Amino acid sequence: MTDVKDLFRTPTDVDAFGFDWGHLSVVLGPKVNGAQKFSAAVVTVPPGKGHTRHNHPGAEEIIYILEGTGEQMVEDEQGTPHIEQVAPGTCVFIPESRFHSTLNTGAADMKIFVVYAPTGPEEFLRTLPDFRLIPRKA
Repeated sequence: MTDVKDLFRTPTDVDAFGFDWGHLSVVLGPKVNGAQKFSAAVVTVPPGKGHTRHNHPGAEEIIYILEGTGEQMVEDEQGTPHIEQVAPGTCVFIPESRFHSTLNTGAADMKIFVVYAPTGPEEFLRTLPDFRLIPRKA
């Protein structure tokens, strides 16, 4: 059984996944607190950076902009990219296996809350060539 204390997490409570485009802190998932149906993370993207076009085979994603501004690209069913401006309060649904990308076009860090269902995409990120583990500060 999961300890009730494990149900509460902040990005500083966990190791971060570092990449050339920013970092991601998984705050909810099987390895963090036993969640089985979905996982969630807080993503930080510095100004001028962004993650390239990618998808999550077999998983849906929710992207919610907490801070900053940018461009969110989501391809339609035919593979045509559609770009929208995003800002705090914008919620984006990424259908299963759909290609997408994010670019911070603002002057400050972009903070994003993401949810994956089912779990798994967050662990796949560890296999990317620019992955590095950033240990949490004790």
